[in-house]
Amino acid sequence: MDVHDKIDEIVKFLESARTMPMSSSAVVNRPDLLRMLEELRAMLPGSLRAAEAVLDQREALLAEARTNAERLIATGQQEHERLVSEHSVLVAAEAKAEEAVAAAAEKADEMRRQVDDYVDAKLAHLELSVDKILETVRQGRERLRGPSAYAELAAGEEPLPS
Repeated sequence: MDVHDKIDEIVKFLESARTMPMSSSAVVNRPDLLRMLEELRAMLPGSLRAAEAVLDQREALLAEARTNAERLIATGQQEHERLVSEHSVLVAAEAKAEEAVAAAAEKADEMRRQVDDYVDAKLAHLELSVDKILETVRQGRERLRGPSAYAELAAGEEPLPS
């Protein structure tokens, strides 16, 4: 029997007690009521100790839960800071990489322009040289088509002094 059962027994005992006529007072068997109250008192320390143990255990569990929660929060904050830091590093690295790619593309364009200018200058020089050579070839061919000094001598004419 537990404390609640004993209290229920005492309540029933009092409810079944004879009432005094024209009064709200009741006649109870004093020794029986005292015995039941003593039994209740004997039960209470054990129940109170059990309740206190449950409360102490509850407090210990709450303290442990608070400690675990604080530890998890701290770990979460550290992880958050690490991820934010990694993200910042990644963003900075991507920005530097984009700058490097842009600078390399700009340098490649500049080098391409310089190479094109160099090749154009060389081709222009070559064109002039080829034009001179062609002119020399034309002149040579013209001379070959015209009367030669030997042909004039053979025909009996004197060549003109040049």
